[in-house]
Amino acid sequence: MEQHEISEKIREYIKAASFSSIDNLDDDLLIFKEGILDSMGLISLFSFLEENFSIQITDADLVEENFESIKAITNFVSERQK
Repeated sequence: MEQHEISEKIREYIKAASFSSIDNLDDDLLIFKEGILDSMGLISLFSFLEENFSIQITDADLVEENFESIKAITNFVSERQK
């Protein structure tokens, strides 16, 4: 799957799962610091990523840098799919 396709799927998921109304979600926006997703949203995001991209998220992956923005999540998923 191409990176832009991964990014769009993640963006649509975050928009649907967010507690705020977001029309334009920038790839570099810090989604947890901005309050777009909370800790429960993060756990749901993990399930979404594992199910939709056929990847496994391990304890070692649970660092902020992997999930802080759409760009970071897209890069993480892309690396896992190789």
